[in-house]
Amino acid sequence: MSDYWLLFSSGFISSTLFPGGSEVLFVYYLKQQLSLKWGYFLAVTFGNSLGAVTTYLLGYYFSWGQEKAALKYPKTLAFCKKWGNLVLLLSWLPVIGDVICLFAGWLRLARATAFLNIVLSKSIRYLFLMWLFIF
Repeated sequence: MSDYWLLFSSGFISSTLFPGGSEVLFVYYLKQQLSLKWGYFLAVTFGNSLGAVTTYLLGYYFSWGQEKAALKYPKTLAFCKKWGNLVLLLSWLPVIGDVICLFAGWLRLARATAFLNIVLSKSIRYLFLMWLFIF
C-alpha cells in the first residue's frame, strides 16, 4: 500500500510547479514487482493527473503573476491561445507541461475537456513508459 501512496504523491508533486521524478520511481517499482504494474500505473497516473488539474485550477482561480509568466513564456501562451484545449494533450511534457496547464487555466479553457485531455495525456505517458521498460 505504501508503494501506491508514494507513486501517487510523486506523480502529484511532479505535475505541479515543483520538480519531481515520478517516471524514475514508476520504472523502479515496475522492475521490482511487475505483477503490480496496473496498480502502479493507476496510482502514478491519478496523482500526476490530479497535480496537473490542480495547476490548471490555480491558473483558473488566481491571476497573480500572470503578466510575469506571460513575459517569461510568450510562445507558450500564444500556443495555448491558438490551440485551445488540444494543447493540454502536451501536458505530459516535462516543465513546459506544467506551464501549459497553468496558462490553460488562466485562459479559462473549458474545464471538462481540459481535465479529459490532461488525464489522456498523462495516461499515454505512463503507458509508454510501461511498454518501454517491460517489453
